[in-house]
Amino acid sequence: MTDDPLPAEHLSPLATLVDEVLAGVGYEMAAATDAINDAVPGHGGLFDPATTSTELRRALESLLASDLDRPSVPEPTGDAFVLYVDGSSRGNPGPAGAGAVIVDADGEELARLGRPVGSRTGNNTAEYVALQLGLSELLARYEPRRLEVRIDSMTVIRDVWGGDEPTEPGVEAYSEAVTASLSSVPDHRYTHLADSDPNPADALATVGADIAALGPG
Repeated sequence: MTDDPLPAEHLSPLATLVDEVLAGVGYEMAAATDAINDAVPGHGGLFDPATTSTELRRALESLLASDLDRPSVPEPTGDAFVLYVDGSSRGNPGPAGAGAVIVDADGEELARLGRPVGSRTGNNTAEYVALQLGLSELLARYEPRRLEVRIDSMTVIRDVWGGDEPTEPGVEAYSEAVTASLSSVPDHRYTHLADSDPNPADALATVGADIAALGPG
């Protein structure tokens, strides 16, 4: 969903433009980075040190002026889904990103989503954004009846499923948005991921943090 109801964390102008491109392709990270890399002249790319801020800005503005194509939505097996989510913040607070992976009942990946969250944002906020990112896109694309959320943040778990009050100031709006999204899924539960458990959303959150760290442009 591109009409994000959540409060805006601070991002540089360049990171904001990248986030707008991501929104235009449904936050599909690979589709966005491929489009940006193709639009940058020469052999540079989104994270290539040889790409200047001016080149990147022009490429992003050109993409946003064109008709961005959302990737086709794969057909799921049934109406049961698994959602992996993860947030990343360097410095906590620092450049932060959010990642989410939607998987169907057969274990097939249907979407790999990511976005920057803020240039100086805490990990808890990034975790909430990751959960809402995955939920909003899941609900926009499919009609889930059953959902298992796989997440490593006990802070978010205690709030969303445990009924605890949010422990970090400023995350109330995120918490409310997540609760509203989950209310659309008749049967939902969570699985807590230990640090040693694989989480495919982790790499996407890391790329989101890389984008959040982009300079002013």
